[in-house]
Amino acid sequence: MAHPLLPPRGLYAITDGPRQDLVDVCAAAVEGGAAMLQYRDKTGDGARRHAEATLLAALCARHRIPLIVNDDVDLAIEVGAAGVHLGEHDIDVGAARARLGSGAIIGVSCYDSLERARQLATAGADYLAFGAFFASLTKPEARSATPQLLREAKTLGVPLVAIGGITAENGAVLIEAGADFLAAISAVFGAGDVRGAAHRFAELFDPRRS
Repeated sequence: MAHPLLPPRGLYAITDGPRQDLVDVCAAAVEGGAAMLQYRDKTGDGARRHAEATLLAALCARHRIPLIVNDDVDLAIEVGAAGVHLGEHDIDVGAARARLGSGAIIGVSCYDSLERARQLATAGADYLAFGAFFASLTKPEARSATPQLLREAKTLGVPLVAIGGITAENGAVLIEAGADFLAAISAVFGAGDVRGAAHRFAELFDPRRS
């Protein structure tokens, strides 16, 4: 059963680090139809990160979508985020669950590994992220995943996120393969029209297109 705070499907917009207009572009992405937002900032500026995450938590609350914090359980707790996203070098799902509680969304990176996905699904992850599916500007050295991996992972019964070089032009094949969410960084926040870019992603999930 999917986590009650998770939308059924849609665009998972992931922020692209420090920028002056961060809150404005996130608002544009949400207005364009993003179903979830992840705050991703790898810098060590704790005060700025706390301030930004607080503003984004309020933005997401107004629009009734989840804010997920990348890597940082403490920050997620402090700002009242819906949950966290964990990579292979972060704390494990059980430890995060103990700190965040049963109501939090805990998402995990599975990269190109179905076995890792099996283990993390058993550990209680709320969504499984695979990628990169295409060449990624954010992580050019990322491991490569295939649509077939999504088809195989669908049997795990946990919502699937596809990430890595995904655009509104190449994303449909991943939805067809089983992705519940398309995660995008550059294709949304690197666009001149962020709202329009988000809307084009959201349209891929519109049943009227099929």
